[in-house]
Amino acid sequence: MPDFDRLFASDGPLAAAIPGFRPRPQQLEMAQQIAAAMAGNTALVAEAGTGTGKTFAYLVPALLSGGKVIVSTGTKTLQDQLFNRDLPTVRAALKIGATIALLKGRANYVCPYHLERALTTGRLASREEAAHLRKIARFAERTKTGDKAECSDVPEESAAWNVATSTRENCLGQECPNVKDCFVLAARQNAQMADVVVVNHHLFFADVMLKDEGMGELLPACNAVIFDEAHQLPEVAGLFFGESLSTSQLIELARDARSEGLASCKDYTPLQDAATALDKTARDLRLAVKGENLRLPGAQVEGDPLFGAALDAVQQALQELARHLETQAERGEGLANCLARAQELVARLLRWRNGGAPGEQDVAVKWLEAFSQALALNLTPLDVAPIFRRQMEGHPRAWIFTSATLAVGNNFSHYCNELGLTEAATALWGSPFDYSQNALLYAPHGMPDPNSPFYAEAVVEAAWPALRAAGAAGHGSFVLCTSLRAMRRIRELLQEKLAAEERALPLLMQGESSKSELLDRFRVLGNAILVASQSFWEGVDVRGKALSLVVIDKLPFAPPDDPVLAARIDRLRQAGRNPFMEYQLPRTVINMKQGAGRLIRDETDRGVLMICDPRLTAKPYGRTVWQALPPMRRTREAGEVEAFFAASAAAVKLADE
Repeated sequence: MPDFDRLFASDGPLAAAIPGFRPRPQQLEMAQQIAAAMAGNTALVAEAGTGTGKTFAYLVPALLSGGKVIVSTGTKTLQDQLFNRDLPTVRAALKIGATIALLKGRANYVCPYHLERALTTGRLASREEAAHLRKIARFAERTKTGDKAECSDVPEESAAWNVATSTRENCLGQECPNVKDCFVLAARQNAQMADVVVVNHHLFFADVMLKDEGMGELLPACNAVIFDEAHQLPEVAGLFFGESLSTSQLIELARDARSEGLASCKDYTPLQDAATALDKTARDLRLAVKGENLRLPGAQVEGDPLFGAALDAVQQALQELARHLETQAERGEGLANCLARAQELVARLLRWRNGGAPGEQDVAVKWLEAFSQALALNLTPLDVAPIFRRQMEGHPRAWIFTSATLAVGNNFSHYCNELGLTEAATALWGSPFDYSQNALLYAPHGMPDPNSPFYAEAVVEAAWPALRAAGAAGHGSFVLCTSLRAMRRIRELLQEKLAAEERALPLLMQGESSKSELLDRFRVLGNAILVASQSFWEGVDVRGKALSLVVIDKLPFAPPDDPVLAARIDRLRQAGRNPFMEYQLPRTVINMKQGAGRLIRDETDRGVLMICDPRLTAKPYGRTVWQALPPMRRTREAGEVEAFFAASAAAVKLADE
């Protein structure tokens, strides 16, 4: 085994190559345990607190292992950071020649075939999108990777990307006339050759579990899989072990069938009519469910005549399109592909209506999710553990699961049970940061019940003195909310406070621009208040004074009427178990640790974590929550928070003098 003591020492190669590198016992121990698990082809579940340096702790043994390693991350942003910054840095420090590759889902790569089709048919909603498409075409001519992350002058959310990239359904594979120029294929070939391949959880599960080409070929050859941000895996696994059919998929099929029909069988007009009919019925199905950002049990809508009629119409239109495609499929590869997709969507729709495949009806939850423009029909397994365990069996390899938030206290049983990791070793390293000196946990007195109709008003009244004090000292604040509704209301109330007191503190809200743009603005402003919801609870790194106060409105319990959660609770109750203590509370603790983790990001950070929810101090289970948080000093007094920021402002003033 490599000499990790030397590698991680203050005079070692990492310290010589990486500015600001400091030896940390936790990082060294973690690297040694990961290396041992990789050498023994075993599973390790490892929690490493903020500041441990877990990225280097797994990259060093991965690069030195001599085998093929897949590193899977939670987000594409972290993927890019690993591939573009962390891996090259560690590789250069170790002076080894290990090869690395980045592999994303196909929707991240320009597809020459679909780009050419889109440029020919010109079916875009606006001039701006048409201009974006022309920019993508110019980018496609000069890029080596085709990765849309490199095309900075076209917004990631532009609809032009939808027609310039492929999907699992509409990719023609080896039959594609542009296969020699395929960026997806090139990325996958690079991944086949590389020693370390960086993917993300969605790609890992989509490709491995659905047996697509790509990861399905990578996994048998690899010696170890390392999951970073592994706390996300149970939810992602549930998504991909289940099945989904969305109105967006139907509309895309209709669009592609029209496009392929115009290219290969312009003389057969019934195909165009059938595609138009499917597009209309898919949009009508979305309109049959009122509201947006909703998750509903299947049973709740199935008795609705309007929804039932809309679903019947979709099924009929889909079957009719499949019938017409079947008569024309031999006239083009694109038409044959559309036929296969239509047949698969018919089968998926029938499975959803029946509650699963034969014999599976009792193990899957049937539910719907309504977005602003789309509706998804979902079947989700109640228990992903047996399915995930099957994926781990077979070829011997190491499985490493790491995150800053996996345990409840020192107990990993909740996480291990969710994924079936019954034989995995576990390890926990706390943060090296001095929380007792640098951070304060504030739980205000006198908060009403979180279900009170005026709870948002109470949160703002309680948080305002802290927000005002932080802003006056030149510090920034996050207000993290557990629902979009609360987020909007709290932002509105804070706007009123700022106007009433004529304060010039910048006020930002999630959704006003992209997440990255919003964070860039927040960092530059330095004393802003950012009101946000779930997507800012994790994966956000703001260091220094720009973020010194994190306010959390409620303990993040998932809504009990969520259809998947409700079904799991019911199943645990039927088994004579306690769903609150065994499932709901552990998930809340892990989410809470993620939110709290936004506050202290390096050794010099100082800040206040304010938790408004009275259940933290009033309920017996509240103790479980705060004991799982970093060991901050605790207070119930607003005056201590104001004094904290006043002292910070005084220290800065003194330093300036």
